[in-house]
Amino acid sequence: MTKTKKKVLILLIIATLIAVIPLLTLKGAEFGGSDDAGSKVVAEITGTEYEPWFTPVMENWIGGELPGEIESLLFCLQTGIGVGVIAFFMGRFVERNKIENHKNKSK
Repeated sequence: MTKTKKKVLILLIIATLIAVIPLLTLKGAEFGGSDDAGSKVVAEITGTEYEPWFTPVMENWIGGELPGEIESLLFCLQTGIGVGVIAFFMGRFVERNKIENHKNKSK
């Protein structure tokens, strides 16, 4: 087996372990968002139930709460747009660097 194949095999095993170990060790764990945790802390500090100051814009448009799948979709879309913008500017900076280095070498 070549060195590259060994590395790929080891990385695949590590990736599989990263995916499987949490499934086996976190049975029955409850996962909540930061909004839920923040609401609980505010309720503990003030002694009253937390009341939001406003309703989300999308909820006003559709007249109710968004389904979880739609929230996840919008979050992923927002993440993708953000990554695209960051990658665009990183690419611009890299290309600018290459052009400037090429100009400096040709002088």
